[in-house]
Amino acid sequence: MRDLVYTGFMSLDGVVDSPGGGPGEEHRSAGWVFKDLDPVAEAWSLKGEELGDTTALMFGRHSYEQFAQVWPGSEDHASYQELPKYVVSSTLSDDALVDGWGPTTILRSAGDIAALKQGDGGAIFIHGSAELARRLSDEGLIDRYNLLVFPVLLGAGKTLFGRADRDKYMLRMRESESYSNGILKVIYDVER
Repeated sequence: MRDLVYTGFMSLDGVVDSPGGGPGEEHRSAGWVFKDLDPVAEAWSLKGEELGDTTALMFGRHSYEQFAQVWPGSEDHASYQELPKYVVSSTLSDDALVDGWGPTTILRSAGDIAALKQGDGGAIFIHGSAELARRLSDEGLIDRYNLLVFPVLLGAGKTLFGRADRDKYMLRMRESESYSNGILKVIYDVER
């Protein structure tokens, strides 16, 4: 069985916007990740560690469209170039997929994702895609959270966790570390 891992930058109040802001992030603090904190290289080590663990990528439609404009030509993400990619969308057509960015499959439902997880292979990482992550969490399909938690309260923006009245999930700490600029690395496994 394959693990589905959500990875992201998160404010203390659960906002998970992209590092530099972008479409759909119209609140006044958009782009908060690279503002206000002293750069501490060790705080970004999680992102490098993930490169070796990632065997496939999953995106919601909007995040796919945003990442596909940048990552195919990014030297920082060259190892992702040929990895399989999965886009979860009920409306995206095959002809809208980006050429030259590895094999890409459109998944139409939570059932498709559950079936993918039952197959062979390593971890599938979700970058961005807050709405998708909330839905998959509510469906019990996320296995791990790799988070860099920033010492900021934003009050607005896309949040990682929904407010649905559902069964609780317990999380088990796999790893944690704090950095001099206040960022916390927390890696949690979802217990089932």
